[in-house]
Amino acid sequence: MSVPLEVLEEIFLNLPPEQVVRICRLVCRQWKDIADSQSLWKDRCRREGYHLHDTSKVPKDWRLFYFMCKKRRNLLKNPQAEDQMTGWQLLDNNGDQWKVEPVMVAHPNESVQKNFVTSFDICRKSQLIDLEMEGYNASFMDHLQPHIKISDWYAPRTDCGCQYKIHVELLNQKKKPIKIFSPKEIYFEQWNDGKWNQITHVFQNYGPGVRYIRFVHGGQDTQFWAGWYGIRLTDSCVEICPAMDT
Repeated sequence: MSVPLEVLEEIFLNLPPEQVVRICRLVCRQWKDIADSQSLWKDRCRREGYHLHDTSKVPKDWRLFYFMCKKRRNLLKNPQAEDQMTGWQLLDNNGDQWKVEPVMVAHPNESVQKNFVTSFDICRKSQLIDLEMEGYNASFMDHLQPHIKISDWYAPRTDCGCQYKIHVELLNQKKKPIKIFSPKEIYFEQWNDGKWNQITHVFQNYGPGVRYIRFVHGGQDTQFWAGWYGIRLTDSCVEICPAMDT
């Protein structure tokens, strides 16, 4: 007995999405057509709250859009210093160099227990994110131009002044900048409150051609004290956000 189309669609909408793709679409031609239909995945996006930032940029493939929303994650490696300096390229490692220490002041994210800390001369570190390697192909990036959200947490010591700097670039295939976020340095005076601060930025409507993201941050103390009295950094994040935050 054949199952009505609308009943099959409702069943598929309530199954795990991986099961629909890997199992259901292999059963017969009818099931494959339903599993591959744009309407099924568009409806799934609607039901799960994945709404477009810009309704004029309609996905060419709603199934791809759905799974890109599902796989949203932090693309930076080792952002909370749990694995020392692994994943980071040290651009400047001056003074007494970079160090990893336990947080001095509790972080708003309770899972954060460590931070990177700078010294008495400039310390900068970087990561280069290859979007294709992370699963974001050129066609998806160029057509939809999903929002790219940057965030970083930084904190001074209470007993020492310091400087913080962040610089993020969206790069083309030749690793030339298309868009840049590079605000002015932030300075803290000695005897500050020592609290954690967050900086965020969202790249939008950046045009076609983005293939890499270069994330750079760092700083130093401004008293030139030996040891690790400079800016503290942790829980940095770069996310591809195809859908609106809810």
